[in-house]
Amino acid sequence: MSLPQLHLVPVRSRAAKAFVAAWHRHHPPPAGMVFAVGAADEAGVLRAVATVGRPVARHLDDGATLEVTRTCTDGVNNANSMLYGAAWRAAKALGYRRLITYTQDGESGASLRGPGGG
Repeated sequence: MSLPQLHLVPVRSRAAKAFVAAWHRHHPPPAGMVFAVGAADEAGVLRAVATVGRPVARHLDDGATLEVTRTCTDGVNNANSMLYGAAWRAAKALGYRRLITYTQDGESGASLRGPGGG
């Protein structure tokens, strides 16, 4: 069985929040966002989303920094790396100089190293 080929798709705020609510049972969808990006398979089915907003920490909310507030997948391989890379490219294109995110204890951070994060 081959891995699905993914491609980036724009995702509206409401659709991103609905996807997170359906697949990410540990945390609620983020309250606000600047933009969202998704990964869809060959059939156009949304398989993963990333939401990007202003930093939660006020001292980092300097106007030049955005935060990946949530990534969520249905378990498809390599989607997180694809979304982190797309989020950084989009943030740079909008004039932002820094994109931050957080990982939980025990997470390897491997999805961040692929797009140059770490």
